[in-house]
Amino acid sequence: MIRQPAAIICLAAIAATAAQAAPAPKPGDGVFASGFDTLAEQAAWSKADSAKWIIGHAGTPSLCVTVPPANANGANMIRLPLDLTNFRDCLLGFECMAKADGVDKPPASYLGVKFMLHYQSAASGPVWQNENDVFGTFDWRKLGFSARIAPDATGGDINLGLQGCSGTAWFDAVKITVLKAPLRRPAPLVNPPPVAKGHNLPRLRGVMSPNDFRDGDLKVLGTEWKANVIRWQLTRNWGKAGTDRDLAEYDRWLDAKLAALDQVLAACRNYGIMVVIDMHSPPGGRYPNHDLAIFHEPIYQDHWVALWEKMARRFRGNPAVWGYDLVNEPVQNVPSPAGVADYYGAQVRAAKSIRRIDPDTPIFIEAAEWDSAGGFKDLEPVDVPMVIYQVHMYVPGEYTHQGVNGKWQPAGYPGMLGGAVWNKERIRATLQPVRDFQLAYNVPIYAGEFSAVRWAPGAAAYLRDCIEVFEEYDWDWTYHAYREWDGWSVEHGSDPQDHRPSPVATDRKQLLLEWFAKNQRPQLRATP
Repeated sequence: MIRQPAAIICLAAIAATAAQAAPAPKPGDGVFASGFDTLAEQAAWSKADSAKWIIGHAGTPSLCVTVPPANANGANMIRLPLDLTNFRDCLLGFECMAKADGVDKPPASYLGVKFMLHYQSAASGPVWQNENDVFGTFDWRKLGFSARIAPDATGGDINLGLQGCSGTAWFDAVKITVLKAPLRRPAPLVNPPPVAKGHNLPRLRGVMSPNDFRDGDLKVLGTEWKANVIRWQLTRNWGKAGTDRDLAEYDRWLDAKLAALDQVLAACRNYGIMVVIDMHSPPGGRYPNHDLAIFHEPIYQDHWVALWEKMARRFRGNPAVWGYDLVNEPVQNVPSPAGVADYYGAQVRAAKSIRRIDPDTPIFIEAAEWDSAGGFKDLEPVDVPMVIYQVHMYVPGEYTHQGVNGKWQPAGYPGMLGGAVWNKERIRATLQPVRDFQLAYNVPIYAGEFSAVRWAPGAAAYLRDCIEVFEEYDWDWTYHAYREWDGWSVEHGSDPQDHRPSPVATDRKQLLLEWFAKNQRPQLRATP
């Protein structure tokens, strides 16, 4: 509920409870809506020299923020207090209309034209969230994102304006709704039976793959490192020749990747490595807000499902295939159009199509929000046989990805990160939604990606703590990544300017090898 004058437009479900305890939120409930049409609506926002109210969108009042180049380094925004108490643990959808003229490209993707949520969380630190990469010149269009509200959220506000850039932007028609209410899990089963993981080994421990097949890489991985699983990425370089939206071109690219995958599987059978087939780059690609097109456009979702049917026919019965990973890191900031399955429904649809062709090979389902642990808070089990649920762990991102996208302030582990102490117990708490899901439904979990960039101080300690939690919870896992980009390489040292493999084993490599030494080799039929 917003702390605001009564004249500001609140949706009925919220306005009716202004003076009493609010009911439990439901999907579709309104949190806030305003078109800036009245003086009371405008007065509820803070003031700034750069901001003024003008006649804009649809001939009604709009907010206009103008920032000259001399002030581009600042945060030129106005704010509205937002009481999130009744929406803790909810997934909220945020949208507004915006227009821009001559907004220069800011130094970071999260800067630019800002329609932003901000609040405090004692457990996870301050939260800022908005649609990234919004700048330039464009006519009125919708900005939108979704945000899961922390269970201890306080001190919320909405921000409109420009940050880290100059130019002019207009805003109107702000709206916030409940996309998903908190999901109540059943109590854990008493003495649950063992779960089927699609293999009969104590554990699968391995790595994410290189981008291209090289037999020597797999030989080293299986015979020297003793890894027994690899998550093989069907991925491409974004922005290069061709486009994921051109389906004919996409199919030519994928056919070449599948031909290489045949070689991968043959080599892995020789070297005792099971393979997860990872659809890392699905048809249609991602929108600027990172949503996957397959969750919004039927042509791409239909094609994606058909491709999985094609791959199921091609790879069913192959002893080196551990399973089919349907889509890498689902993101869905705005709801799917009517008649189009969302991130969850699309995966269920693909899984059922695969099962009509291949009844046995495991299928990996990924959670929302980049397959993060937070995405498990509203994930429900899929009514499909032999499903494994996957999680990725890159939290806190300011630590694991420091320096990946430009300049950074070095942050060490364990220690204070983002206003909170990070250590093994913090990692355990971050992964708790996955553990709750595992125990509530007695299902197998796979940590498909986790890492810290090689120059992050204390990276080996971070990886060790992650692995120890995975092992405690009986999760199979793959480190990101092996001979892909040297920023993630355990074979390279901690100097970001040195792109040569280290002449001595790094502490991160030693850690992986210690765990791989515990592996048992799967019994796969070697190729003739």
